[in-house]
Amino acid sequence: MSRETKIAETFIELADTLVADFDVIDFLHQLTVRCCDIFAVADVAVLLAYPGPDLYSPAPCDPSPTLRRLLDTALTGGPALDAYQDSVTVSPGNLAHSHSHSHSRSGWQDFTPLAREAGYTYASAVPLRLREETIGSLLLLRATDSPLPADDLAMAQAFADAATIGLLHARSLRHSESVNEQLSNALHSRITIEQAKGFLAAKHNISLTDAFATLRRHARHHRLLLTHVALSVVETGALETQPSTPPARRPSQDARDE
Repeated sequence: MSRETKIAETFIELADTLVADFDVIDFLHQLTVRCCDIFAVADVAVLLAYPGPDLYSPAPCDPSPTLRRLLDTALTGGPALDAYQDSVTVSPGNLAHSHSHSHSRSGWQDFTPLAREAGYTYASAVPLRLREETIGSLLLLRATDSPLPADDLAMAQAFADAATIGLLHARSLRHSESVNEQLSNALHSRITIEQAKGFLAAKHNISLTDAFATLRRHARHHRLLLTHVALSVVETGALETQPSTPPARRPSQDARDE
């Protein structure tokens, strides 16, 4: 599949939020997956400040322990927080010199050494924004000897803009209550998903990444919220199979997402 085709499919996915079984967690995870694939970055994470003023990290749902620790630090300082607070693209250059990042309002003292220790060489971020409203940021981490190209950073901003439009439309058009609830519970959902991943990994002797793929594949096949499937695994040890609402996703979407 060409890069142009991947970009076009990503925009379609980001616009496809007006369905009865819209899943915020899965939506955000797919955004990070697409960015990793298209931009050749080591890791991508979404940090949200909606609803509420403080950033938290609901995606990715499958972070390594090192990335999870870095994301916790990114909530209080670094490019993701700067991009959110200033509503601008942040591309500081090589992390070896980011400790002197003069215009940073939030401070990079904790973020920079931890990112370098994890093997990241460049960190950029773009805001999740629509006009005057900013609801979070998209953090892009690179582990190469060159920064993310300017054209890729501009495309990442376009993805972030499209994702914001999709989230806000889903909130305002007949899904406002459920989307608000999902956003409010996103942080706790990630914890539940991680618990379910651990259970499946131990039970089936598979990796945590494969366990997450099993959860996500099962949720999509049965048109269930990813969080509901994870909660079922945690509470009963089994994968839930009965949808709570009639399916409304277009038949083509499952084929597109695989």
